[in-house]
Amino acid sequence: MMTHDDNAFANIMAQAHRNGPIPMAVAHPCSREALQGAVEAADNNIATPILVGPAGKIRKLADEMELELGDLQIIDVPHSHAAAEKAVELVRNSQADILMKGSLHTDEFMHEVLDRRTGIRTDRRISHTFIMKVESYPRYLFITDAAINIEPDLTTKLHICQNAIDLAHALGISQPKVAILSAVETVTPEIRSTIDAAALCKMAERGQITGALLDGPLAFDNAISHAAADTKGIHSSVAGEPDILLVPDLVSGNMLAKQLTYLAAASSAGIVMGARVPIVLTSRADDAQGRLASTAVANVLARHRRIRDHV
Repeated sequence: MMTHDDNAFANIMAQAHRNGPIPMAVAHPCSREALQGAVEAADNNIATPILVGPAGKIRKLADEMELELGDLQIIDVPHSHAAAEKAVELVRNSQADILMKGSLHTDEFMHEVLDRRTGIRTDRRISHTFIMKVESYPRYLFITDAAINIEPDLTTKLHICQNAIDLAHALGISQPKVAILSAVETVTPEIRSTIDAAALCKMAERGQITGALLDGPLAFDNAISHAAADTKGIHSSVAGEPDILLVPDLVSGNMLAKQLTYLAAASSAGIVMGARVPIVLTSRADDAQGRLASTAVANVLARHRRIRDHV
């Protein structure tokens, strides 16, 4: 388990505090980390959790942890599957503006989110974005998708890219720079991710992706370092200062995010985009600070959407 720098997401936390608490359905908060994450979001005044799960189990766990549940609402359901179903229903009925995964398997949770009849999908593909803060880098790094889409095709990458851009906008980055990663910076027919990168850039030129500057393919070194890009003779408005790193597939993205966490002591938050509301989907290894940061991101995003939809 990694610890987070309490100040890494200070500006996002401050924004969430200004917004005030937003109703959040928590599916099956029956582990210590999941229940503590929900209670801390309430204590920090950034969410009003609705705890959905076996009520006896939740109260027993709270007693063991000496956690004050106060007047938090608990909806009693018998097991994790029913909890996922009910939490998604709360969102669908506009009783919650954020959805949080508790201590159940991601597959079981996402099955309810994606159900064509009773879920909360939109016409956008679902994707996950890590928001990371590395001491050696002057801005947040958004890494996507490292958690949901295993080997995305070009259409899925378009959605992954637009989801991350929309998230950046909500967090106050008006024109994020997107580096589309591969192993090399030249378009190479044998490496599919370079072809996808070139196509995504052309899609942005044609208005199929909006609100950002895109460049790719870029290898990680020349995406992140001006010096490396200069050495390769790459002239780019993105190279050396990206906000978003769009990875070729889940495996490479997951490795990159975890390397930054464990080798560079990066702090991270994570959010799922593309559903009707922001989804806090944290790993079992995430500490309470990481869960809190993810909830703060969801708060800012939910508030941004509410304002946008009422304009």
